Amino acid sequence: MIRSDFREWTLDKIEDTFRLKQIHNSSLLGELLSFEYQADAYETRYLTNLSRSYVALGGDDWNEVELENKFISPLIVFSEIANEKYSYFLERELSTTIDDYQLSGRVDGMIATGFRNPKVPYFCLNEYKRQTDPDGDPRGQALIAMLAAQQLNENKKPIFGSYIIGRDWYFMVLVGKEYAISKDFSCVDDEVFDIYRILKGLRVQIDKLI
Repeated sequence: MIRSDFREWTLDKIEDTFRLKQIHNSSLLGELLSFEYQADAYETRYLTNLSRSYVALGGDDWNEVELENKFISPLIVFSEIANEKYSYFLERELSTTIDDYQLSGRVDGMIATGFRNPKVPYFCLNEYKRQTDPDGDPRGQALIAMLAAQQLNENKKPIFGSYIIGRDWYFMVLVGKEYAISKDFSCVDDEVFDIYRILKGLRVQIDKLI
């Protein structure tokens, strides 16, 4: 049995080891990205102020913890993703065994069933400050966490994910052996409303799976 931390994985290594394939036309990801939601006046004011604060308070120079606490978590919590059936958990361990690999790691954020503690994960998130992170590939680390979540779901349900590089958000979906990655969405312009809209759509998708 080979023990491996999430931080060791890249897209190439995942594809070669577990025979995953990236696709560029995912109907499920397209459905998530095209979810329609119109922010009301209060939400518009909050999101605008949050976006402006990223620029005004030097968001591009925040470290990972600052990025999470000053922007990512406030936005996700504001999207009202948590309820009595599932919630948004931070810095939780995720581990499973796939083939000859015992995979484990601390996931920056996950949406999973459970009230006090996560049970079955449906969404995994990793965030990083810089375009090139010294600790590894954010895409690969997000995907390997999603693969572990898929295994915990007994390969029965799609897994959603996201990785964040500074101001840019990317959304992902894993279905069976195929995964897809969205274009980037910037949190410092009107695309912050797209990010919020997609998070609202994520709740709809998770409700379908439970």
